[in-house]
Amino acid sequence: MFKLIRSYIFWAYERGSFHYDVMVTAILVFMFVSPHLIDFKDKPVETIALHASEVLVREAGTSGGSSRFIYQVRADDMSGASTDLERRAAILRVIEPISGEVSIQRYEAVHDAQGKIIAYNAWVLR
Repeated sequence: MFKLIRSYIFWAYERGSFHYDVMVTAILVFMFVSPHLIDFKDKPVETIALHASEVLVREAGTSGGSSRFIYQVRADDMSGASTDLERRAAILRVIEPISGEVSIQRYEAVHDAQGKIIAYNAWVLR
């Protein structure tokens, strides 16, 4: 019995033999059954999005060792921002969960063919 167990531990059987097939089958059973029986605590981290938003990010070069990016934020994601300070705060509220702490250098409105504001381009320093 000890010799059989030792042969399994050191994988001493030729490919295609009965004992080789038993070892491969045991490995496959462990791989596919163990996640259902053993709690490996490998669940993905849940992130809670306040609201879904689409943000387009483009690199705009570097400035003084810091990276500069252009973020395009949809106007729909900036609910009710009418003053300059409110717009800056709304842009930061959308951008900071994506990129971390940043500072806005400037922003400008993006208009559609009818002249309606559809988004804002924000030049951001990180």
